Amino acid sequence: MLRITQILRNSFIRLEGFFSVIFNSFSNFARNLLGFFAGVFGFTKPGYFLESDDAQGIKQTSAKQLSEKPQDNTPATSTTTRRRSNAKIEDYYINMARDVKKN
Repeated sequence: MLRITQILRNSFIRLEGFFSVIFNSFSNFARNLLGFFAGVFGFTKPGYFLESDDAQGIKQTSAKQLSEKPQDNTPATSTTTRRRSNAKIEDYYINMARDVKKN
């Protein structure tokens, strides 16, 4: 590679790194400033853009009613299935290990 192209490439890489740090800090500052004013004016509330429930005619149910479920008292029997042993595959690897150990 020519020396001048290497110098140019390295210079552009350094400039790109410098500008990314500068613009990243500027964007963080703007994000923090706008986030502060959004919090002050109440734009961060989850229902800000929605009408009130009374205006929509929606009745809310309590969370207690939703979480109640009939309890099932029958004991759960767990069935475990045993895996079939793959004897052929295991023997293959055991024999391979023996061959390696011999050599």
